[in-house]
Amino acid sequence: MSEWKEYKLGELTELVTKGTTPTTIGERFIDHGVNFIKSEAVSYDGRIDRTTFVFITEEAHQKLKRSQLKADDILFSMAGVFLGKSALVTEDMLPANTNQALAIIRLNKEIALPKFIHFYLRQQGVIEFINNISGQSAQPNINFEEIKSIGISLPVLEEQTAIASVLSSLDDKIDLLHRQNKTLEQMAETLFRKWFVHRPELVEWEDADEGWEEKSLDEIAIFLNGLACQKYPPKENEVGLPVIKIKEMRTGITESSDKAAESVPQQYLVNNGDMLFSWSGSLDVILWFGGKGVLNQHLFKVTSDIYPQWFYYFWTTHHLMEFKGIAEDKATTMGHIQRKHLTNAKVIVPDGKSLIEMDNTVRPIFEKIKLNSKQIQSLTKLRDTLLPKLMSGEVRVKMSILNHKL
Repeated sequence: MSEWKEYKLGELTELVTKGTTPTTIGERFIDHGVNFIKSEAVSYDGRIDRTTFVFITEEAHQKLKRSQLKADDILFSMAGVFLGKSALVTEDMLPANTNQALAIIRLNKEIALPKFIHFYLRQQGVIEFINNISGQSAQPNINFEEIKSIGISLPVLEEQTAIASVLSSLDDKIDLLHRQNKTLEQMAETLFRKWFVHRPELVEWEDADEGWEEKSLDEIAIFLNGLACQKYPPKENEVGLPVIKIKEMRTGITESSDKAAESVPQQYLVNNGDMLFSWSGSLDVILWFGGKGVLNQHLFKVTSDIYPQWFYYFWTTHHLMEFKGIAEDKATTMGHIQRKHLTNAKVIVPDGKSLIEMDNTVRPIFEKIKLNSKQIQSLTKLRDTLLPKLMSGEVRVKMSILNHKL
């Protein structure tokens, strides 16, 4: 097996640069055009959410030559709350450009395989290193020299390719399940909007409009706010449970996640499949599949003993843009909503018979989403366990793995 050599990332690159916000050069965003990728499109698990792309004109793209992206460029978040996120640019994203919050890392492919370096940068240790050197400023950021200083252990290209192949195979399976879930959720949401948003009086169930009523969002579900978990530290000789904050909703539980006592009141425990709603800062609604944890303040755990989960999930997401608007109008650094806004948000509740028939249609879709999410969790855990072992040479890959197509 080959020997590994130590490098600084800067020794492996042809270019490390960043982009510019189009408005600073007199340009603007448009409805369709050249893809413009912002930091929020990039996740810690290496995926790029294309639904968040905005667009610029070809003229603006030509003006922003420095940040015109190429296939195999690595995007690396260098400004904002979430530093160290990375993703690989693929041919089907082009033409594309980006702004100053994302560094563009272009590698010397004669030495370093972009997929291998991309996986290397996704290690928890690298992400924590980046966040530690950024300091505790209100707007964390890192510079090019700090990015170039990241230490890289590198085998020969053949072994880089074999390692990247193993990890890419897991990533592909995870990505397929994510895409399936997106399609399934769109199917369920389409039904929801047909029944409740687009003229619910046209629902085909017999006598459907009889017994239908309007209620407040907080009448169909319990919105339980989390604990100030610093008041519940783990007891002596207790490992504790991870605290689920807004950050964990985005990144999942990591080694840097805070811990709380295992003896917190039962209702504040979060389990796989629970619905979480961050009502402060970055407002979002998710189904949680990151493992058991403790609900932190600024998050609601949303439950109901009466209505199915899909029903209150889609009604909450239906009002989410309205809630975000309320939060943005707050004259504070941390926008938020209040319980009165849940009361003011109205929902339509069908009669019992109609709801049962709807549930018979939507529940199987939601259960499939949950099953896929459990598989994603298992595959992600396997990948994240293998990642540092493969990147350190602790686990070696047979070169025969090269038969797998990258």
